[in-house]
Amino acid sequence: MVSSYGVKPGFKLAAFATLFAISVVVLGSFTRLVDAGLGCPDWPTCYGHIWAPQTDEQINRANEAFPEIPVDLEKTWPEMVHRYLASLLGLLILILAAVSFRYRHRPEQPFKLPLLLLFMVILQGAFGAWTVTLKLWPQVVTAHLLGGFATFTLLWLLTLRLRGAPTGLRFSSAPRQLPRVLAALTLAVVIGQVFLGGWTTSNYAALACPDLFTCQTQWWPEADYIAGFDLAHPIGPNYLGGHLDVPARTAIHMAHRIGAIITTVMCLWLIWRLVAIRFAGLASALLLILVAQVTLGLSNIYFGLPLTVAVLHNLGGALLLATVATVNFTLYREAKHV
Repeated sequence: MVSSYGVKPGFKLAAFATLFAISVVVLGSFTRLVDAGLGCPDWPTCYGHIWAPQTDEQINRANEAFPEIPVDLEKTWPEMVHRYLASLLGLLILILAAVSFRYRHRPEQPFKLPLLLLFMVILQGAFGAWTVTLKLWPQVVTAHLLGGFATFTLLWLLTLRLRGAPTGLRFSSAPRQLPRVLAALTLAVVIGQVFLGGWTTSNYAALACPDLFTCQTQWWPEADYIAGFDLAHPIGPNYLGGHLDVPARTAIHMAHRIGAIITTVMCLWLIWRLVAIRFAGLASALLLILVAQVTLGLSNIYFGLPLTVAVLHNLGGALLLATVATVNFTLYREAKHV
């Protein structure tokens, strides 16, 4: 039933699915960062087992079947937990789509967005399978990361739509000049930066520049941008650890650094405009996440990519994307009422 606050059917489920999705994103980044992406070299089983080979006999048989990727139980568990949690997320989204279909005739009940989410989670399942079967092919690994961020963000937007009531981030009425174009451009820049982050991690380029604020003690080191951004990597090799040489990885890392500067400038510009139109809550939220994300990015380099910081940096990227998407959603909603 629809409450007096405009809450629509499926709101609580969408909110839970959103929290579940960000957990899957975090576990996915952990799995990738501990090099467990091939913790199970087959899909959907793990060395032919529902969980993983356990006995000595099972492990020996698995090693004979997959001699290039011997069993490492410390890497099988994050991979399999991630698979099962991602499957449960798919089930939640399927239920959300069913609820949306049932109540599709109600006023302002979202229907297309749950269907888009259902398509996204199916595509994510395919990317997850291809990540394994194509042996961490960078194109697929990057697409899988983008898809995970997109799924979380879309679930968050669905939750906002099902909530119906204002987000509570707006402190006073806004003028008619809403910075919708700036917000859209900032969203595009953030998406581009997420791609660069995914391309950096899938090509193992995070430590190509181990120093701050120079790179290899130079402001502009030798870098091969053509090789670094060649999207035609051959299918077949095992890409665990990466295949690119140092100049190509340097190019990827430098592009991510430059992208971070552009993203920061765009977000600060958007924050300034949000403050100007008295959207102090949204501006504060975006500033907080931006500062945290920049700090985590710098810490990754300074401390040599510690696991906790690297995982939090992935989480920060997802939250930044969702926050900028929230800004766009809010400005679009306000534009319909001015």
